[in-house]
Amino acid sequence: MLRAAGVGVGDEVVVPAFGNVEVAEAVTLAGALPVFADIDPVTYCLDPDAVEAAVTSRTAAVVVVHRFGRHAAIGRLHALGQRHGLLVLEQGESEAPYDEIAQRRQRAAYLDARLKGVRTPDGGDGHTYQQYVVRVPGNGRPDRDAFARALRAKGVECRVPVKTPVHRLPEFRRYVSLPETELAADETLALPVDAALTKREMHRIVSACNALGGLLQPAF
Repeated sequence: MLRAAGVGVGDEVVVPAFGNVEVAEAVTLAGALPVFADIDPVTYCLDPDAVEAAVTSRTAAVVVVHRFGRHAAIGRLHALGQRHGLLVLEQGESEAPYDEIAQRRQRAAYLDARLKGVRTPDGGDGHTYQQYVVRVPGNGRPDRDAFARALRAKGVECRVPVKTPVHRLPEFRRYVSLPETELAADETLALPVDAALTKREMHRIVSACNALGGLLQPAF
């Protein structure tokens, strides 16, 4: 899509660093330079203000990635693209059937109402909960990683959605300030909300998480 739009050598393309190394790789394959912008801490998608700050005279496009079942502020990003004459491309997530989304939302609501000691996701903007991503505040220590290990020991499957932001990978290393991206990479943990989960399994997730609340300290 970038090549078809004429994006190539000498151009810059603004992309997120939170996940999806494939996006930066696609920009490089087109001959352009990926420029990383920070994310919104609620949606985990590109922050329009951060994108605006990253735009230069060489910027040709922005690649917007919708994340975890939340949509980016696409209206603002398209308006930004129009102001600067930029191509705005979107990368979405595969859509699940409506019944499955409804069941995920039910399980997410169950967790929202019962989890303690973690920050639950914001459910606004038609969240489909492709992943149920909580925050485990670090407070200078690897609390998220200890939390994840303890959950797995209790039989709860969980995963770190983004272990290393793209701008910290050797092939794309950039010395840029992306505080929300780096904080999200340190704190986020995806808990299961699959439609196949039983009530007993959901109760186990809540019990295991809440029993570990003592690991967390308030961040100052």
